[in-house]
Amino acid sequence: MDTTRNILSFSEALYHLILMMLTLGQGVHSMPVPTDVPMCTASETAQYKLTFSGKWNQAAFPKQYPMYRPPAQWSNLIGVTHSTDFHIWQRNDFASNGVREFAEKGEAWTLMKEVEAAGERIQSVYGIVSAPAVKRGTGQMKTEFEVFARHSYLSFLVRLVPSPDWFVGVESIDLCDGDQWKENVSLDLFPYDAGTDSGFTFSSPNFETLPQDQITQITSSYPSHPANSFYYRRLKHLPPIAKVMLTKIKKTNQIISLLVEPTESNLLPTGNEIEDQLIKTPLDCEVSVWSPWGLCKSKCGDAGVRHRTRYVIMHPANNGLACPLLEEEGKCFPDHCL
Repeated sequence: MDTTRNILSFSEALYHLILMMLTLGQGVHSMPVPTDVPMCTASETAQYKLTFSGKWNQAAFPKQYPMYRPPAQWSNLIGVTHSTDFHIWQRNDFASNGVREFAEKGEAWTLMKEVEAAGERIQSVYGIVSAPAVKRGTGQMKTEFEVFARHSYLSFLVRLVPSPDWFVGVESIDLCDGDQWKENVSLDLFPYDAGTDSGFTFSSPNFETLPQDQITQITSSYPSHPANSFYYRRLKHLPPIAKVMLTKIKKTNQIISLLVEPTESNLLPTGNEIEDQLIKTPLDCEVSVWSPWGLCKSKCGDAGVRHRTRYVIMHPANNGLACPLLEEEGKCFPDHCL
């Protein structure tokens, strides 16, 4: 029921904003474009195909990999084409309320209202980019969108499900190069923390971060807490958890709409996906601290033995370090012996 409500809410918000975009531009004066960034002088608009590929599999990310309730998957993709004077999100900046709700719950209504307000105020947003959710960690979603010289930038977010407030995305990538549109752009994507929830693991309960932190990239060593689902002390860098391909589409006689019906690929993995799945991240065994020593077993006056134990917190995977001994004994002499 909650999933259905979220989908409907997302669709209603998207429809409302698309209607706004179709009528935007009358009676609103543009803000001056900053002069400290290269200007796009392309004379024609360009259409792009966006392909988002999830690489979130158990071999590459074995630690606490979500298998069920829910399994690893991706939310809807939501993004915008815009000018330099707008940011849907920025690394090392604070997430807006809309980004917070999307990163934590996958709800897009507040984010859509923020985009709408920016478009009405400064004409900084040209169009909405969206694609459907992928119900597994590996898989693809595709959509198409249009850009032109005044709004040549693309930004988007996709939420990791399940997670506290983690997402991947692109922030203000310029598809224009002088007077030409880029033919192809390929980017590896890594997880970000929205800074609004303090959970360490994929399935952590909601625990609001007070005060709110900035948006930060999650790495193999940050946050530097062994409970963190992405903490791999033997890795210098995490493998990419997703990838986005942007391909310029050749012009046709068809009218390009602001929103093209997106498609999701649930076919067998392609050659590239099979190659990606061969990435295996070693996961070392993790054990608890030792328990207290047990009672000394011995006759009065004689040396005896006592035992202590520990248990496995995380089993090894992908040729990670094996677990050490889980039981230890030591010599002792009984106390209070009569």
